[in-house]
Amino acid sequence: MNLEDDEVLEVEVRAVVPSRSPQVSSVGDATLERGVMKAIWNGQVIAESEDTVVVEGNHYFPADSLDMQFFTPSSHTSVCPWKGTASYHSVVVDGQENPDAAWYYENPSAAAAEIQDRVAFWRGISVTP
Repeated sequence: MNLEDDEVLEVEVRAVVPSRSPQVSSVGDATLERGVMKAIWNGQVIAESEDTVVVEGNHYFPADSLDMQFFTPSSHTSVCPWKGTASYHSVVVDGQENPDAAWYYENPSAAAAEIQDRVAFWRGISVTP
């Protein structure tokens, strides 16, 4: 391909997320991981699943894999330019609250459809195999 000095070549770049699990497959920009993953905070397993989706380095757990006794709804929201509006849960274990530590996209954009009905974690919540 020969480009003139004033021509612009546009390319699409997609990131590959490294896997920590031996069984991995890709769907769009996400990576599906097989093998039990656990979300742990304050010494308590708060979510556990063999089916997480990794997007931008975050494991998204199926909503039904959360132990809901440790979650309380939050009014906090944020907006991701490509995923949409995130809603949050606070995590409470042994009386200690970790505010807005779990997030999900109730109505993700078409580009993020693979994380529909899934929840991810931050703020000190450990996600490990």
